[in-house]
Amino acid sequence: MSVTSSEVLLPWQGESWRQLQQLRERLPHALLFYGAAGTGKTQFVEAFAKSLLCESPTAQAHACGVCASCNWFSQSNHPDYRRVRPEMLEEEMAEDEAGEEKKSTKASKAPSKDIKIDQIRALADFMNVSTHRSGLRVVMLYPAEALNTAAANALLKTLEEPPPGTMFLLLSNRLDRLLPTILSRCRKFALTAPGHDEALAWLKQQGVKDADAWLAEQGGAPLAALQAAQGEGREALDELLRHLAQPGVDGALRAADKLQKTPAAELVGWVQRWLYDLLSLKSAGVVRYYPRYGKELGRLAGRVDALALTRALRGMGERRAIADHPLSAKLFIEEMLIDYARLFD
Repeated sequence: MSVTSSEVLLPWQGESWRQLQQLRERLPHALLFYGAAGTGKTQFVEAFAKSLLCESPTAQAHACGVCASCNWFSQSNHPDYRRVRPEMLEEEMAEDEAGEEKKSTKASKAPSKDIKIDQIRALADFMNVSTHRSGLRVVMLYPAEALNTAAANALLKTLEEPPPGTMFLLLSNRLDRLLPTILSRCRKFALTAPGHDEALAWLKQQGVKDADAWLAEQGGAPLAALQAAQGEGREALDELLRHLAQPGVDGALRAADKLQKTPAAELVGWVQRWLYDLLSLKSAGVVRYYPRYGKELGRLAGRVDALALTRALRGMGERRAIADHPLSAKLFIEEMLIDYARLFD
């Protein structure tokens, strides 16, 4: 049985797909897809890439799923398609495909979170060789904000002088972190997040229990909620929330020791949501992200003033800017949690 790309689109992506097809006859050389993390952007853009390379697309411009091109794509070896992403994502995908028994063979060096200049330079041969099926070459690059400065400048040069027959598909969760010159060389395409009811219904279809709470904790991002519900990162989140609910310096040191292997940026994001809930509770009586901790949040909100919370949120924003490259993950987490605890002194 063939699988068309329409079958892998998420329920809330149908309208975006129809809008995208209006560009088919006048495709720019570079499209920049952007939107909230955890809402299915990668899945959507991969379906689009597959349809661009498909030899017999459907009437709705979905990939047919049965031609040679679709088979190559499904097997991740299409000669006219390249993915460019950080080593960290490459390694995670390889582990998922290889299974648990292969994870112990990982190199000891931490994989890079950046897209490096060598990865952009490596596209030169790909772009200068004739296509295998007399069609397009497609390059999918994500997340675009992971480009380091040298890689961004190298990509910019390519976008300024695009090779014929090559389509660049960039994805971003944070347009504000991209070079203005790269933004100006791409046609931007917004991928909207699903509404609450639609996201909730989808999570329930996936068999997620307490779907409303999971969705709230992930800021309305259904794929992130599904991942969390399936246990990936759940232990770290629970450990952090237990500490935030009972702040203290000694607890901060213990929590930092347990959490030091969790990506710092992820931890900062969770703390930001907790602080937002405290501020929202004080100003409007509403808990958005962590309703299952409503009692604890209510108790803490009575011990801190709104101005201090506003300053703490600003400080978390500054921490997030450096969270991808902390000199010491444990020290970074300790300082963050101790500063949080001092709000309640």
